[in-house]
Amino acid sequence: MEDLKVTILMVAVQVNEVVLNTLIKAATDEGMSDYVFVVYSNAVAFSLLLPSSFFYYRNRPSPPITFSIICRIFLLSLLICAAQTMVYVGIGYSSPVLSSVMGDLSPAFTFLLAIIFRYEKVEMRQVSSHAKCIGTVLSTTGALMVTLYRGEANSGDSNLEDDKAIVLPQDEWLLGGVLLALGSFCLSVVFNVKTWIMKEYPEVMMIATISCGFVAMLSAMVSLIAEGDNAQAWTLRADMELAAILYSGIIVVSMRSLTNIWACGRKGPVYVAMFTPLGMVIALAMGLVFLGESLSLGSVIGGGVITIGFYGVLWGQAQQEKMAFQTTVICSSVSSSSNAVPLLQNQCV
Repeated sequence: MEDLKVTILMVAVQVNEVVLNTLIKAATDEGMSDYVFVVYSNAVAFSLLLPSSFFYYRNRPSPPITFSIICRIFLLSLLICAAQTMVYVGIGYSSPVLSSVMGDLSPAFTFLLAIIFRYEKVEMRQVSSHAKCIGTVLSTTGALMVTLYRGEANSGDSNLEDDKAIVLPQDEWLLGGVLLALGSFCLSVVFNVKTWIMKEYPEVMMIATISCGFVAMLSAMVSLIAEGDNAQAWTLRADMELAAILYSGIIVVSMRSLTNIWACGRKGPVYVAMFTPLGMVIALAMGLVFLGESLSLGSVIGGGVITIGFYGVLWGQAQQEKMAFQTTVICSSVSSSSNAVPLLQNQCV
């Protein structure tokens, strides 16, 4: 039941992410500042999470938070601020479709970082480990293909690709892809840091609230530097910009913070990152229907390669979990037997 609950919540997060990316692209085309958007969206989320945390801890005292935990949450907030800024700016230079495709790098990045942080163990004699490594290479190759090779548009409107080429020239598309890839890497670090924090301070509401407050302050500093000479960028307009900010703060950022922190604590960083490829299919459909985007050959081929690589990582993860479960069962049987074979006892140590 818990696995089903985590799955439903993670799928809902991905759907909301794609809707938000589409709103951001539409609002950016109308003149919204990406930097200011990050400030307002996190401020809205913080204003929602702060009273919720008071209500949540009304009948149960929150455990004391140490200086070490505060430093970890600040590091988490710094990474989140960097990830959000690069992703939203990258969407402005490219498209929500490319954002979702480059987001598929997250499982590969997260897997590699989880090995470094020792949340994952790799045995090169195991087929599951081979599958994870090959999947990581395929995901990276597919992302580079999408970024560097757009190919011919698969669209019925012959003038549509020419119009998009004017709005999104090759250099801007490349810059957007690089920013989105960096944002995906930062997001992978975020998943591992969340797991790191939850192992010592498993308070989802407190972590989410404090981190949103830090992100709002950090993004405000970045915005003051990036938009220092443009006071008009801070003016909210009752159009797509306001809709994107409210949807981001109320629905996406607050829900994403709580869900990802909770899931990282329960299932680990790799499991959480595995759901990001779902956004690619949804983004392709929404980009074609609502934004009139053309489906390029590079996006189709690269997205397919990334998907194959992702499911290679997924299969390897499932096989490792299966082997771990079998080992646990065998060790339980060995420990309960007084006449256990010494060799089996040594393997279970």
